Amino acid sequence: MTRRMFPARSLPSLAAAVLLAGCASTAPPYERPAAPVAAAFPWDSASGAASGTAASDIEWQHFFGDARLKGLIEIALRNNRDLRVAVLNIEQARAQYQVRRADELPTVGIGANATRQASAPGRIGDLYTAGLSVIAYELDFFGRVRSLSDAALASYLGTAEARKAAQIALISTVANTYLNLQADEELLAVTRQALVTREESLKLTRLKFDVGAASELDYRQAESLLEGARATLAQFTRQRALDENALVLLLGQPLPAGLPQGLAVTSQQLVPDLPAGLPSEVLARRPDVRQAEQQLIAANANIGAARAAFFPKISLTGSVGTASTELSGLFKGGSFAWSFIPQLLVPIFDAGRNQANLDVAVAGRDIAVAQYEKAVQTAFREVADSLAGRATLDEQARAQQAQAQAEAVRYKLADLRYRNGAASYLDVLDAQRSLFIAQQAVVQVQAARVQNLVGLYKALGGGWTGDASKPQP
Repeated sequence: MTRRMFPARSLPSLAAAVLLAGCASTAPPYERPAAPVAAAFPWDSASGAASGTAASDIEWQHFFGDARLKGLIEIALRNNRDLRVAVLNIEQARAQYQVRRADELPTVGIGANATRQASAPGRIGDLYTAGLSVIAYELDFFGRVRSLSDAALASYLGTAEARKAAQIALISTVANTYLNLQADEELLAVTRQALVTREESLKLTRLKFDVGAASELDYRQAESLLEGARATLAQFTRQRALDENALVLLLGQPLPAGLPQGLAVTSQQLVPDLPAGLPSEVLARRPDVRQAEQQLIAANANIGAARAAFFPKISLTGSVGTASTELSGLFKGGSFAWSFIPQLLVPIFDAGRNQANLDVAVAGRDIAVAQYEKAVQTAFREVADSLAGRATLDEQARAQQAQAQAEAVRYKLADLRYRNGAASYLDVLDAQRSLFIAQQAVVQVQAARVQNLVGLYKALGGGWTGDASKPQP
């Protein structure tokens, strides 16, 4: 028995239609928006870094010179949970893209079916079929399925860029948190030294006060400075504990005991010569900007899918196998059967659903444009901020060091004059207080200088040297 529901002479036309499916597209042509930033970075000409290897081409293992810091970064890249989520997001986006990609091809299955129906009053007939079936394959004449697949691909590529951006941010955050810890250690050392000096001053003042050689005002002033140093020591101790807790969270595990000894803040041996280049070059290297562009591409493709909904939807269901009115004759000779069932659905009235979906897609594309432009502006600002820091922090650190040296000399001279009766003890205490403040400022500006260089490395796209042309989980 042969069951035909589609003329055989129409098969060539059907095959041609299948081959042409997907050739048309209703998605608007994609155009990258103009970057809403200046053509050059401010402070770049004053940075002194006109040549050198681009930051995005320098592996983080070569940028950082502290062996302890390198070990911490390696641990964070293995264990950090945020980075692990970013990697899993790639797997999820890849699977979603594969689902959309599969929609472009027919779904073929094997199965059996039994049908009982009444063809006339009192007459009941049975039909048994078995074989291969093509299940509701959409002929994508207007590119709806293709647009959805393109959107899924762009989302997948954007997720891969997000993983790269997450790694860059993680490396930078680990480095800056580690530098905060090193600065905390140096501030604690400065504070402990000041505490020793002020304890000695208080003892001396107490002895003089007891014999009437110093006033109670001098004694109370020395006591106040000592307690102030103790309060500062408690503050820096607490800050060090907080910074260590932050580093443990980034690492995803407790601090290991077998790492090498760390370097001081001023001995980090970072690569100092990082050319900024043109903004267009920097934006092409930054994964977060590329991620925003992929999101824009996906939104643009969604417009194509929404537009295609206004056109007829053509789908095809077919089968080839055997058919019989009796179960026992299903696989006997002469039971071959095939069928092709095309279906055409032309939208006439949908209460504005298709138009609303198109409006949603257009609004989504406009939102993605604004987000892309914001990503470009944010990247420009981060580079500009880091360049401004590089141009000024060196001079600030030099001046701060000179001030601390001057305050140290002033303290010695004030102490000498006081011991010889040429100055009051208040002059000594004031010089002691100013020296302590200047020493703290030296450590803080030195840490800011090194952290700014880490920030510039991150802003220029440093920390990821994988192939940007294809996603890497």
